[in-house]
Amino acid sequence: MRRKIFLVVIISVVFFSLSCWWVFAKSKKDDFYRELDLLGEAFSVIEKKYVEEKSTKDLIYGAIAGMMRALDSYSQFLKPEDYRELLVETEGEFGGLGIEITIKDGLLTIVSPIEDTPAYRAGLEPGDIIVKIEGKLTKGITLQEAVKKLRGKPGTKVTITVLKEKSKQMKDITITRDIIKINDVKRAVVLGDEIGYIKLLEFREGTAKELDKALEKLKKKNIKGLILDLRNNPGGLLISAVEVASRFLPTGEVVVSTKSRDGESLSYKAFSCKTKILKIPMVVLINGGSASGSEIVAAALRENKRAILLGEKSFGKASVQSVVPLSDGSALRITTAKYYTPSGKSIHQNGIEPDILVPSKEVSPQEDIFEKIEKEKEGFNYRKDYQIIRALDLIRGLIILSS
Repeated sequence: MRRKIFLVVIISVVFFSLSCWWVFAKSKKDDFYRELDLLGEAFSVIEKKYVEEKSTKDLIYGAIAGMMRALDSYSQFLKPEDYRELLVETEGEFGGLGIEITIKDGLLTIVSPIEDTPAYRAGLEPGDIIVKIEGKLTKGITLQEAVKKLRGKPGTKVTITVLKEKSKQMKDITITRDIIKINDVKRAVVLGDEIGYIKLLEFREGTAKELDKALEKLKKKNIKGLILDLRNNPGGLLISAVEVASRFLPTGEVVVSTKSRDGESLSYKAFSCKTKILKIPMVVLINGGSASGSEIVAAALRENKRAILLGEKSFGKASVQSVVPLSDGSALRITTAKYYTPSGKSIHQNGIEPDILVPSKEVSPQEDIFEKIEKEKEGFNYRKDYQIIRALDLIRGLIILSS
């Protein structure tokens, strides 16, 4: 008798659940078609009443672009020509100014200028807001529109009006465009007291291989400590950031995890690789221009107790964008997940606070304290960089403690 009652209850619960699901699914489907009818209605009104004739393709493209803008500032609709341009950009060479930009709080904001590019030489800094391009306000502009306006033939000029983050002053800056060729490892040298220094500009397909060469070069010089400079590094490919972190972490340690809309979590762990630097002390330099992949690497090395972070708070851009090609050659660049540090902290819009806060400033070099710059440093005067000086002091202390 009890068994029969139990079966009746189970069947009732299942039937009720299925009924609720069917009602919910039907309601959701009805809502979808109702809203779709509204979109069709709007198309019909535009087609009949708008002052000029517009092609169906233009209207469809406009509708998709509007949908993407309703998501977040990183999601974009890429027309076929925009998608082709994106593919060119990921190859590592393009014509332009050399800045990573984003829409932050509705404003066209500089994430980071790439070192030794026109933007960097013009004095653009992380956090600066581009208010105008060629005299036209950027309010409401999309990222893709901004990129198109800023890029152009090498040798041509573009004037931008910038609101400087530090001084809060407006400034007109004219910059001459150039071919932007990115070498991910900008510099790999030995500084005083056998301390290695690597400047990493971005995270792209070939970054790990470039880094391996740099590390092997430094290993031959028997370095006792390492400074990894991720300042003004805007990030790049997620897998590249994991590859870089793997060079400094024991195999199996968590580098980063992602969480998608349905709550699915995916962890990326340090993997086995030929070149690993595990035992010597490390300091990682970060600042307001360190974003995305830079933040992943910095957080992973700190939380796995592999490095100390020194500098200024990072940018706070840690979401996963996937590019989904569409049938006509266009594509959707859409946010599909967010990054989390090994301890589960969200970086997005929060940024990473350094362990040791050191402001950026130039100092007068003291010849009696620092060694002469060797020829291999190619004019790199690290003695003028206060953050590097502090990093050197810190590593010297760590070397003494570990010996």
